[in-house]
Amino acid sequence: MRQQFWGALVLVVISMTASAQTLDLATSQADQVDAYLRDKMTKTRIPGMQVAVVKDGHIVLSRHYGTASIEFGVPVEDDTVFAINSITKAFTGVAAIRLAEEGKLDISKPVGSYVADLPEAWRGVTIRQLLSHMSGLPDVMGAPTVETDAKAAWTWVQTRPVRFAPGERFDYCQTNYTLVQQVVNLIEGRPLDAPLAAAQIKIADMAHTAYGDTYDVIPKRAPTYRWTSSSLSNSWTEAATLLRATSERFLPFRRASSGLNSTASDMARWIISLQSGEVLNKESLASLWTPVAFNNGENGQWGMGWQILDRGTHRAAGMTGGGRAAFFIYPDDDVAVVILTNLTGSFPEDFIDKVAAIYAPDLPLSGVAALRIALDQRGYHQAAKVAAELAAKDPGIKWPELELNDWGYRLMATNRRIEALAIFQLNVSKNPNSSNAEDSLAQAYLANEDTAAAITHYRRALVLDPNNTSAKKNLAKLLPEATTPHS
Repeated sequence: MRQQFWGALVLVVISMTASAQTLDLATSQADQVDAYLRDKMTKTRIPGMQVAVVKDGHIVLSRHYGTASIEFGVPVEDDTVFAINSITKAFTGVAAIRLAEEGKLDISKPVGSYVADLPEAWRGVTIRQLLSHMSGLPDVMGAPTVETDAKAAWTWVQTRPVRFAPGERFDYCQTNYTLVQQVVNLIEGRPLDAPLAAAQIKIADMAHTAYGDTYDVIPKRAPTYRWTSSSLSNSWTEAATLLRATSERFLPFRRASSGLNSTASDMARWIISLQSGEVLNKESLASLWTPVAFNNGENGQWGMGWQILDRGTHRAAGMTGGGRAAFFIYPDDDVAVVILTNLTGSFPEDFIDKVAAIYAPDLPLSGVAALRIALDQRGYHQAAKVAAELAAKDPGIKWPELELNDWGYRLMATNRRIEALAIFQLNVSKNPNSSNAEDSLAQAYLANEDTAAAITHYRRALVLDPNNTSAKKNLAKLLPEATTPHS
């Protein structure tokens, strides 16, 4: 009996020690996230934020920081609701794949098989190309009435010329998702402009998630803000010193693209429901996260409504919204991170890899993700040096042009012009045959008031692609007497 007693006691002590170590680890991880995100909030001047982390199918962290409403001094709470904008597209992708799983929708079929009365040039675009932004269709966002008159806006966009052959290249276009919305609703027997995420919201018990915009009354919804210059100029050369409230209108016909509002905890529950098989089966989830290939066979950066990014030998799948909300799932590491803010231009997608790595220490961050974390610590003037160090450690490292380009423009949008220039310079060095990379570098030089360098790189962009309309237009403004390309 005495031997059994002491054996049982040893087991209890071991169990208590293991529990204490687990608690210490969880506390340490939470403290690291707190310190990191508070620092980011200070540097980026974010009023309010929520974060949630999912690990192994459970919410292991839920935090809120700062102020939801500056006007009324209301703090952010766990149930504060934030606009998530284009993250809505991820829900739309799920809605489409659910129908494909049920055999009601074939994403390889052209949209003309489902929707009548479309322009002839639109009819052959596949559902897959719509979901991955490879359609080449004109963007309804250019319509003068896009926020006031849906019928007029839809009529207007159908008169515009297509931009390129379907599958030729990537072009972020809201028309794509309005068409998917029509397809799904026709199959489901609902009005064409009905929202698509209701089933997912119910399955995941997302009690604080709803469609709406600035004009709707949404309980506990945080206003959205933006830092701008006092002159309200859009110039990248002017410092943003004035905080203003923003106003957004998402008419129902666009609510497959934008319009959802949620909390980080609700988003975490949705992620758990997706990965547990409650919403989609394993095969459907895999198809959702499979990058769609261009006509030349090269994979794009999008799956079915989701961005798919390399993270070393692993991957991340997720979406961003409005420059203020983001989430990414790391399927190979059983971790996911959601960050929502009330500041347009906060770009929390740039914070997520670091938070994920705190909860998944073996996450093999490489390329852009590793570079971003290193430059935050060492300074962007070290971009080329750090990139070389990372490449020396990982011979298979990738430097995706689109990911670098997007990062550079996010830096430009937050008035970090010098840092942006370093990233665009790196992008050109890693993708020397890209006209788009040269064009972006030229814009960065302009933002840094180096007109001569801008002209040089606009000319290089035109050498690489004589049909680069952005380079042509900007070079004509800078040098109207000589717009032909030079080597």
